[in-house]
Parts: sequence; structure tokens; C-alpha cells
Amino acid sequence: MASHEGLSSLGVEGASAAAHALSLPAEAYGNDPRLEVMWAMKAYNHAEVYFNLISSVDPKFLKLTKVDDQIYSSFRETFKDLDVKRLKEKDLKSDEAKQTWRPFCNQFEGVVEDFNYGTLLRLDCEKDYSEDNTIFATRVQFFAVEIARNREGHNDTVFTSKRAKS
Repeated sequence: MASHEGLSSLGVEGASAAAHALSLPAEAYGNDPRLEVMWAMKAYNHAEVYFNLISSVDPKFLKLTKVDDQIYSSFRETFKDLDVKRLKEKDLKSDEAKQTWRPFCNQFEGVVEDFNYGTLLRLDCEKDYSEDNTIFATRVQFFAVEIARNREGHNDTVFTSKRAKS
């Protein structure tokens, strides 16, 4: 994943300010464009760390939260036929999908820290994060999809392809 100049140019002071700003309630802000950059930076860093993790550790053995089993069983109960290998935007963003995702996500309020924070999710799990392969999702959506991908062997491609290059 290439570094994004606008995000990496904030430096240590910017990162510290971002961390503080992101801990404040949403009501403390209007539509502050600096906040959008800070959120983008945080989401980008999370995506980069996660991709590096599944590139270097067999994803089947990863535990992303203390409640992976609960997330996975509820996810597969709710989304039996969802193809996590290759998501489509409508799988998360259509009105019908939102009606199903909302109660799924809300059950993890108080269970998964920052369950509704924004994060980046790859649509096709065999590819890296890119503009065409990334969608904005909540943190619990990210966990649900990635736990399923890890347990069902879909992230193995990333792990084995990175190991083959080493």
C-alpha cells in the first residue's frame, strides 16, 4: 500500500492532534475538513496495519477481537449467503442492506470498542486496498467480514502470495 502524501505529511504533532480530536464527541464539530483528513488518516493506517498483518501471519490463526466467535456466528446467522470473498457496494450500502446491517451492528454496542467508527474494507479480498477496491464501513462490519474471510480461508491468497515473494 503506497503512502498517501496528504495523510503522512501531518507528522507527529498532527498525529497527536488527530488522536485528541478523534476522542472528542461528534457534536464538538461542524463539518470541519481537518477532521475528515484525520479520520482518513486513522482509517488508512488501520487498513495498512491489517493488510500487513494478514500478509505475514496465517489469517486462520488471527483473533481480531475478544468476541470473534460471537461476531462470526451472528454474522453468518444474519448474512448466510453473503459472498465475503468479493463484496459489492450494494452488499453494505443499499437501503435493503442497511436495514439488515443496522441491527447487526447495534448488537455490538458496548461489546466491541468503537463498534461504529469508520474504517476501510476491501471489496475483493484477493486484492490490496486501492480506490477501486475499498469501501467505507463501520468497525464491526469490518470485523465481521474479515473474521469470516479469515475463518473461511479467503484471505489465504494474500498470505501465500506475500510469502511466495519473500
